[in-house]
Parts: sequence; C-alpha cells; structure tokens
Amino acid sequence: MRVDKFLKVSRLIKRRTIAKEACDKGLVFINGKQAKASNEVKEHDIIEINFGNKIVKVEVLDVKEHALKDETYKMYKLIEE
Repeated sequence: MRVDKFLKVSRLIKRRTIAKEACDKGLVFINGKQAKASNEVKEHDIIEINFGNKIVKVEVLDVKEHALKDETYKMYKLIEE
C-alpha cells in the first residue's frame, strides 16, 4: 500500500492530500529513508513523521485497505512520540 494512503487509513494523518504534501516536503521517513507518497509500506516497516516540533515514530503491524475508527490502533504500534 502507498504510504500516503496508509497514513490516511490508519488515521495518523487526517487526509490523504495532507499525507501526500507531508511526503513531498520530506517530513515522512520509512526505515530511515525519506519517503515519497508512492513508496510502498509493508508490515514491520518503521514510519517516522515530523509534525513541526513533534516526531511520531510507529511500527506497521497490519496493512488494510479500509479500517474502522476503532480498528486503526491495530494497524501500528507507537514507538516514540
């Protein structure tokens, strides 16, 4: 799954367009490498998102095309906030 879509489905970022913009600005990293919106995400990848003064680091546990709001916490594990 594309990283911008994963960020939206997992609700780490509210909208896919904002997730794409964050990738384009170089604020998203997958396994320590700068991510483009089209980069693929798979289980056990580490995603790091720079939100200004806050860095969120998560491990991908599951990749789903659709997830209910109550199920999103099963898609990733928070490593660092």
